[in-house]
Amino acid sequence: MPRSAHDSLPPEAVADGQGLAVAAEALYLANLLLLPGLAFIALLVVYVRHLRTAPKLAACHLRQTLFASLWAGALLLVANIIILLLGGYRSPNTWMVVIIYFTTCHATLVLLGVMGLAKAMAGQMYRYPLVGRPC
Repeated sequence: MPRSAHDSLPPEAVADGQGLAVAAEALYLANLLLLPGLAFIALLVVYVRHLRTAPKLAACHLRQTLFASLWAGALLLVANIIILLLGGYRSPNTWMVVIIYFTTCHATLVLLGVMGLAKAMAGQMYRYPLVGRPC
């Protein structure tokens, strides 16, 4: 039978709420990379279901990922508005906006999500810079 990473650790070494924190960060990244919309709905369900009862670590990661996801959606909306103002989706300016958006905003949000996932896996709090709320 395969052993998990926590099998060799004493029970007190695994932080309270670490599994939920990792799940929140994974759903955030899935929303950005794999299943946009569906993963956000799943994150929202987890947030509503567990926020009041979650340990401090999990509650912090749940708040961070939800608000970072809302910011990601707002930035995507702004990019679409800029595309429409510059001539619509058939305009050559579309690709300029798309490339700038993905190389700056989207890549930064993914990097922050990976950092948040690493912190969750280490059982540590994490606050998303600029868009995160204090834990």
